[in-house]
Amino acid sequence: MERTDIRDNIISLRGEVCKAAEKAGRSPTGIKLVAVTKNVPAEVISMAMEEGINDLGENRVQELLAKDPHIDRGVNWHLIGHLQTNKVKTVVGKIKLIHSLDSWRLAVEINKRSGDLGIVSEVLVQVNISGEKSKYGLGPEEVQDFIKDASDLGGIAVRGLMTVAPMVDNPEEVRPVFRELRVLFEGIKRAFPGVSMEYLSMGMTDDYRVAVEEGSNILRVGTGIFGVRAVGKITR
Repeated sequence: MERTDIRDNIISLRGEVCKAAEKAGRSPTGIKLVAVTKNVPAEVISMAMEEGINDLGENRVQELLAKDPHIDRGVNWHLIGHLQTNKVKTVVGKIKLIHSLDSWRLAVEINKRSGDLGIVSEVLVQVNISGEKSKYGLGPEEVQDFIKDASDLGGIAVRGLMTVAPMVDNPEEVRPVFRELRVLFEGIKRAFPGVSMEYLSMGMTDDYRVAVEEGSNILRVGTGIFGVRAVGKITR
């Protein structure tokens, strides 16, 4: 892929984000664009960074660790895929934001490894709003108690919520999913004023416009920036 293609994609994407925000009566300022780099080589990632992208999202720990030495130090890594507890020690301290905290066992392990390094790891709680068995995440009814307990762990800071919407042909079909997560997010902010709930991570290439209209302030976009990967896989 040529740099001009990536530049055009990013310009178009940012323009569409502005339109969606204006439609919803909100400012696009503060909506963070995370470029999903699954299956994208470091040299192509660098092209996006030259166009002002400095937040990168990886699904797999191994791929993140392989790319990290070849990426400029100004990048913020986001882990957006499922994190196994036995991989926590390899990424704590390297990640700006873990989007996929989905179990108490994982929370305890992140807390432990963060404590060992004397740092606090920022995390988002992954919520399985749609209830799909193929997806990770807590049920909506579990989230408040989970965050209440997690707020007592000194090595992690819950900064918001994340969800992965079902893959559908019409993005409007996932609007209720995004809306339910936003309502849950706002309820938690009211219930726990001491927890800094800042981020609502929802929306990918196919549905980011709807996500913005429903309040998302972190978009995870892969194909919309990098196109269909050379290996024939699509990262939303």
